[in-house]
Amino acid sequence: MNEKSHTRTRFIIGVLLLALLSGIFYGCTTEPEATPTPTRTPAGEPANPTAEPSPTSTSTPEPEPTPTSTPTPRPENVNPLTGEVVSDPSLLDRVPVAIKVSNHPGWAVRPQYGLNSADIVFEHYNEGYYSTRFTAIYLGKDPSVVGPVRSGRLIDLHIPPMYDAVLAAWGFSNGVLEIFKNSDLYPDRVASYSLPAALPPDPFYRDTSVDVPFEHTGRTDPARVREWANAHGITGHRELDGMLFSEEPTVDGTPATYVKIPWQDCLAEWRYDEETGRYLRWSEGAVHMDALDGQQMNAANVVVLYVPHWNTDIVEDPHNGVLSLEYALWNSNRAIIFRDGVRIDAFWQHWEREDMLTLTDEEGNVIPLAVGNTFYQVIPTEGVVVESQP
Repeated sequence: MNEKSHTRTRFIIGVLLLALLSGIFYGCTTEPEATPTPTRTPAGEPANPTAEPSPTSTSTPEPEPTPTSTPTPRPENVNPLTGEVVSDPSLLDRVPVAIKVSNHPGWAVRPQYGLNSADIVFEHYNEGYYSTRFTAIYLGKDPSVVGPVRSGRLIDLHIPPMYDAVLAAWGFSNGVLEIFKNSDLYPDRVASYSLPAALPPDPFYRDTSVDVPFEHTGRTDPARVREWANAHGITGHRELDGMLFSEEPTVDGTPATYVKIPWQDCLAEWRYDEETGRYLRWSEGAVHMDALDGQQMNAANVVVLYVPHWNTDIVEDPHNGVLSLEYALWNSNRAIIFRDGVRIDAFWQHWEREDMLTLTDEEGNVIPLAVGNTFYQVIPTEGVVVESQP
C-alpha cells in the first residue's frame, strides 16, 4: 500500500472514530431533509487548512480515480473556460480575473452587474449559512462594470489558483486576512482595501448614484483589475487545461428542466429554456436579472458541487459572533451536471492546488460541459436538498 493509500485509510478511520464518539457534524443552521450520502469524501491534507473538518459521512469512499487530462490540443481561438470561439484570440492571452460579488440582502444588491459576462461563477454560503455570495471568473469577456463588490471568504483561497487568476475583493475579516497574507496569493494576486500596501493602483470605485446602503456601492471591472495585476508583474497567457466541452451531451442523463436549490434566505431556481438552450435563474421567487445587459441571469451549465463545510475559529462578523466557514474544495466528491435540459450525475475533482476543477465519471474520465458559461453551486454535503424535475 502506497503512502497516499495509508493517508486515506488513516483519514477514514479517524472519520469513523469521530462520528462514533461525538455524533457531531457541522451543517446548516436548519435541518431540512438530508441530501443523498456522497460516495466520496475528502482525503489527505487541505491546501490551506484552517481547522480539521468534522465528518460529513461515514460511508466508505471509493478508490481514488485518476484525473484525465485534455486529450487533444485546443484551438488557439477557443476559450478554455467556456469552449466558445472568440473573435480575437488575443483576448485569451491575458490573466483571468476573479471578482467577489454580493448576493445579500436581495433588495440592496440585485440586480448585480456583469455576472452574465463571467465565464464561470461559483455561488457559496456565507458565514452562518444565512445567505450566498459569488466569485465570478472573467477571461473571454470584459464587462464595463461588475458589482456590488464585497469582501472575500476562505473559499477564495481555493478558487483563483484553479484558473491562475488574480482576485479582487473589497476586504477581509481580520482572521481571514491573516491567512491570505500568508498564502501564495499575497501580495501580487489579491487586490483588496484590507491590503493597502499592495493595493495601488486602486481597481475599485463606488457608484453612489444608486439608492442603496453605502456598503453595496462598490464596483470594479476586469480591465481595472488587470491594470492592477500588470502593475504587480502578473500578465500574459495562462495555460488553462482540464475542461472539455461538446455541442451535445456525450454521456447518458435524465431529463431535468427545473432545478431548485434551497439556499437558506436565498432560494435559487433554474429553469431550462429550450429555445435558447440555457438555464434561467430565479432568486427568492423573482426573476434574477443582470443590470448590465438587461437579461435574466442564465447559464449553459448549472453544476452542483457537494463540498464539506465546517465552522472555523475565525469570527467573521464581530457584531453577531458568527464564524467563518471553510470549504473542502479539494480532492473529490459528488457533483450533478445540468446541461441541455439533462441531469448527469458525476464527480468533481481537484487534487492539486493549481489543478483546474474538473467533472468526471466513475472512472475519472472528464465529462464535457455544454459550450458556454458555467454556474457552480457549492453546497454542503448535508442539509441542502437539490430538487430536479423533468
